Amino acid sequence: MNKVSVIGIKAFAYHGCLAEEAKIGNEYIIDVELITDFKVSAMEDDLTKTIDYVIVNKIVEEEMAIRSKLIETAGYRILARLKKESFVLIKAKIEIKKINPPINGNVNYVSITVEE
Repeated sequence: MNKVSVIGIKAFAYHGCLAEEAKIGNEYIIDVELITDFKVSAMEDDLTKTIDYVIVNKIVEEEMAIRSKLIETAGYRILARLKKESFVLIKAKIEIKKINPPINGNVNYVSITVEE
């Protein structure tokens, strides 16, 4: 098995349970790790037989643009799209980091990880 990673995708989105989060938004950083077998694509030098990280980035951007109360919801939406659009995906791990969350504390970020 092999891994394709797209690390540090930056997004600005409006996720959160608080009303002000829907208005002001927040910064997010998303890391995606995808387990696949790209031996055939490597041997044939054929992008169509592996995971295209341009498409991975596009999926993350599109799904992050859909407002949710929970970043967990966004994580599962990203996972579902990746599974639907890649016939060579074996396993995926998505981490979404919410930068400077409004939690009345001094933290860099909160994060969730979806793995399947």
